[in-house]
Amino acid sequence: MARVLTTCPYCGVGCGFYLEVVDGRLVGVIPSRSNSVSKGRLCVKGWHAHEPIQHPDRLRAPLIKKNGKFEEVSWDEALEFVAGRLKEIKTKYGPEAFAVCTSARCTNEENYLMMKFARAVLGTKNVDHCARTCHAATVSGLNQSFGSGASTNSYDELPFMDCILIIGSNPTEAHPIVGWRVRSAIDNGAKIIVCDPRKILPAESADIYIQHYPGTDIALINAMINFIVTQNLHNKEFIEERTEGFEQLWQVVKDYTPESVEGITGIKSSQIKQAAKLYAASKRSCIMYSLGMTEHIVGTDNIISMANLAMVCGHVGKEFSGLYPMRGQNNVQGACDMGALPNVYSGYQSVADEEVRDKFEKLWKVDLPSGTGLTLTDMMFKAIEGALKCFYIIGEDQLRTDPDTHMIERALGSLDFLVVQEIFLSETAKKADVVLPGASFAEKDGTFTCAERRFQRVRKAIEPISGKTDGDIICEISKRLGYVMESDPKKVCDEMASVSPIFAGVSFERLEGNGLQWPVPSKDHPGTPVVHLGKFRRGAGKFIPVKNKPPAEVPDKEYPFVLSTGRLLFHYNTGTMTTRVANLIREYPRNFVQINTTDAERLDIKRRQKVKVKTRRGELEVLAEITDKIKMGVLWMPFHFSNEPTNVLTNSAFDPVCRTGEYKVCAARIEKVEG
Repeated sequence: MARVLTTCPYCGVGCGFYLEVVDGRLVGVIPSRSNSVSKGRLCVKGWHAHEPIQHPDRLRAPLIKKNGKFEEVSWDEALEFVAGRLKEIKTKYGPEAFAVCTSARCTNEENYLMMKFARAVLGTKNVDHCARTCHAATVSGLNQSFGSGASTNSYDELPFMDCILIIGSNPTEAHPIVGWRVRSAIDNGAKIIVCDPRKILPAESADIYIQHYPGTDIALINAMINFIVTQNLHNKEFIEERTEGFEQLWQVVKDYTPESVEGITGIKSSQIKQAAKLYAASKRSCIMYSLGMTEHIVGTDNIISMANLAMVCGHVGKEFSGLYPMRGQNNVQGACDMGALPNVYSGYQSVADEEVRDKFEKLWKVDLPSGTGLTLTDMMFKAIEGALKCFYIIGEDQLRTDPDTHMIERALGSLDFLVVQEIFLSETAKKADVVLPGASFAEKDGTFTCAERRFQRVRKAIEPISGKTDGDIICEISKRLGYVMESDPKKVCDEMASVSPIFAGVSFERLEGNGLQWPVPSKDHPGTPVVHLGKFRRGAGKFIPVKNKPPAEVPDKEYPFVLSTGRLLFHYNTGTMTTRVANLIREYPRNFVQINTTDAERLDIKRRQKVKVKTRRGELEVLAEITDKIKMGVLWMPFHFSNEPTNVLTNSAFDPVCRTGEYKVCAARIEKVEG
């Protein structure tokens, strides 16, 4: 038996384990005790990470749709066909007719290659990935406030915090190993504040639990800042020496007294004051958040408001403090880092900077498009309008992940040509003209970057089941289009480092231990566990006043409930992998809706009764779960089940800055299904 050390392919925590291999087949997983992230622990998904890889449903050969049905073809036929169609579309419509969606499931090196392919080969600016649906608000918000849109601190600091404010995040289920770190902090005496419309597991042991209405986070945080300042709990020295714009902030938050937001948040002012005092007065305080804060039409403003709170108290730019945006996918941080965004190259170098573009043009020996491309959100609208003709998607299932499924169906159906690169025949892949079978994490070499900005190695344990890695596929199509790209992951990493100043010290050799946290500006730099020490990346931290704004949809007589969505411990995203694991599907075999006990009694809904959840976009029949852990007037559903897709219900209203959809709030109604 061989054991191959690699990095978990599920959430953005970045746990390490060994894949056990016998005769070229994966047979098990063993946690790595030396891994600095997981320290010998894994969640239930990690323990089963090897099982989907060799599932009978794996795509093993390319598929081309002929007369409406897929037919297996050779690699040569598929690659020639794709390259030929790409040439035709570029000749007929120009490069702006293309859009490329890279993958938070793929390695850094593959994301860099796909970003390069889009810009240097197709000549399009339209490149994006799934951060648009989750943490784009983190990038846009923290970048405005601090100058860098990533986690400020390290997991290792969590057990030594005095206070952890958890808002819009459920670490026990969505990021279980970080949830264990929070539990360690509690054991060490830390105080915990949880703000969530559902009484999630961390709320059971919280010192203060705030069950506010979804979409009222800005009012809540502004009220906390108001109380902190009026009670003279703010850090005047930090504000004076390291920030700008405090007076402008105060002109807005002075009106958000804890009493004034009771009606907005549904929370008593006394609770808000207690939470504000505890967070401000603790010497070591941090904020942990996730999609409950980002997936709103005010997602960017939500993130800015948390940055304001941290700076008011001086709880950022030092050890044992800061903000922890909990990333949802294994390499969503890395895909952002590699420039799989419409406005930056790798290392967050602006596409609008002529010197930066000139540097990449000299390296790649091509003329590159100027200006910012389309976001993933706007790609869909442009497809419906007919302006977008071709979409190349790797490792993402837009039909199940994007809000308002029916709108996404119209968008994909409007394309002239859709290429999907996947390991299973996802719902999006079923709509494709060509499906190219990709490779899982176990079949390739490369790196992932976890939510604490740590580059970590991914190592090949078995040969690619389809015969090719995703990087191989990209480079072979590129070659057929007349542009040769290096496909060796080590050399791709070296190229990326050579052109990205904040990753200049990254190399496969230096990642053999426990990886490196960026920035790593030189080959002898040890990495950066804590950012913004001494000064923020932008210089002075910027206070940006933000006002409370209601969600795009609020309850009314026709749709009297608020519907929100989230994750379960036993499943991951659209369930493409976890619903193919018997032990995981046994725990949660199908979708459901949570409803408050009082609401259920009023509507005469019984436990496990089939109900119909309706919104202005669609309806879904699921089973009812009745619980006191959810706020009255709120419904909650997971989104892991492709045969019962929650996103037929969610709203395609978007944050105007980062273009992330408002998954966490829409107006809904619920009714019994008779018989």
